[in-house]
Amino acid sequence: MKRLVAALLGGVLAAGLATGVTAAEPPGASLVRTTDLGPVRGIDRSQDSGTHSWLGIPYAEPPVGQLRWQPTVTHRPWTDVRETTSYGDGCVQQGRMFSPAPSGPHYGLDVRDGLGQPVGAEDCLTLNVFRPSNAAADLPVIVFIHGGSNVVGYSADPMYDGSALAREANAVVVTVNYRLGVFGWLDLPGLKTGDPIADSGNFGTLDQLEALRFVNRNATAFGGDPSNVTVMGESAGAVNVWALLVSPLSAGLVHKAIPLSGGLLFAAPEKARTYAEEFLAEATGGAFTGSGDAVGRLRTMSAEDIVRAQIRRGAVVGDPPAVIPDGTVLPVDYHAAIQAGSARDIPILAGNTLEEGKLFGSVIGAHRPNDYDRFTLQYFFDPDQPSELTVSDLIADDFLPVDGPGGWNEAAQGLTDAIFTGIVRDSMDSLRAAGNNRLFYYQFAWDREPAPFDVVYGSAHAMDLPFVFHTFDEGLFTFAYSRRNEPGRLQLADLMIDSIAAFVRTGSPQHADLGVRWDQWPRSVVLDAEDDSATVRPGAFNP
Repeated sequence: MKRLVAALLGGVLAAGLATGVTAAEPPGASLVRTTDLGPVRGIDRSQDSGTHSWLGIPYAEPPVGQLRWQPTVTHRPWTDVRETTSYGDGCVQQGRMFSPAPSGPHYGLDVRDGLGQPVGAEDCLTLNVFRPSNAAADLPVIVFIHGGSNVVGYSADPMYDGSALAREANAVVVTVNYRLGVFGWLDLPGLKTGDPIADSGNFGTLDQLEALRFVNRNATAFGGDPSNVTVMGESAGAVNVWALLVSPLSAGLVHKAIPLSGGLLFAAPEKARTYAEEFLAEATGGAFTGSGDAVGRLRTMSAEDIVRAQIRRGAVVGDPPAVIPDGTVLPVDYHAAIQAGSARDIPILAGNTLEEGKLFGSVIGAHRPNDYDRFTLQYFFDPDQPSELTVSDLIADDFLPVDGPGGWNEAAQGLTDAIFTGIVRDSMDSLRAAGNNRLFYYQFAWDREPAPFDVVYGSAHAMDLPFVFHTFDEGLFTFAYSRRNEPGRLQLADLMIDSIAAFVRTGSPQHADLGVRWDQWPRSVVLDAEDDSATVRPGAFNP
């Protein structure tokens, strides 16, 4: 809060002296920026958040009609000033807890009404830019790729509001939409054209690469430094970050990386191909005898019907395989690519939450309420009022007591190990073996939610994101943030953002306020807080 007040007054922050914060722009300064595609006008939020923002900038042509399942096409230029004051639609997807509401790209109670239904739009390839409302230039750029298993998510999620991160880190923050599910990754023989990029099936990855090219060409227009771009992502977003690091098409576009709760994880080619062929049959009803006829039918189907087919197929085999080792966009063997030098010179700041698996209780039948009821309960929960909720209201009997053999704690640890720890270890060890000597890692341990959520979720997957973005006031996790735990969590958020600010400038997250030495992988720092203060201690990765 002290830093926010200083920013709003237009003064130079004491903590920002080392990062080059300069005086605020005069009132009424133009928010029109000229990109290589055309001029855009943003929002002046200098009086309430100390930032400027440009929302919903189209970086690519809408991937509709003949551009469905085609490589990303740079957006055609425009001449008139484009108003970029509202978020673009999230990409079309199956509604889940982290999806946009059916009524548009926002978070609200009606998110629950889209659960299990198609939401979002196929015309969705937009990005958002946030920067501090000062006149500083050559700021570090942070490009954030949202998570969601590469099947859900949207850049307008309030948890990813880049305003506070931009202000506190004195950086340009960019958040990106990209194609999801079968729109983003589909290795279907009938779509092949002979062009190796088009035939890769990695359309979502190509979207992310096009967004990085936009940033490279236009960072200067927003006061950013195109030679200092950090790509950050969480969960599937982190899987995408790692994929970008080994892609030959990302050369010169990425200079540092912050992959959180994810690692190198490519789909098996045979699995991707089998899924695509079975999805084609599911979507077209198997009514077409020739594959060309079936693909033609698929191209003319509505986006909503395609999502419904994906949902039906998902009930049988799970989500569509994503991030495909095609040999052109992504290497066939990422270990070989790393040994050959991919990402050897790129500093990495990786992280995990200590109880990642506690977000995924529904996978093993541990979460007692269904998603609709759980979303509703959490949405209306007041963390500052006494509650009669108990752990047994939220966790199924088979996983009680939570600390007993086979209980919720043990089961959640099994999910953490099975889904997360192996790929992080493999990714970081591979880079270390290849000679990368700037590998840093944190473990997020905060679990001070009001009971019973401290046990049900604790330091669950994605719980670190509101700390990274300083977005505690709106979103899926607001039930966790009480006045009682506010002093400690705000202090912890400040320490985490200061580490990011240091890392994007120097390649190291070390700064004086941590109070401990941040040694390199497999050593770590453990980030935690009591209700009244943050704690940071040395740690180590424990597989």
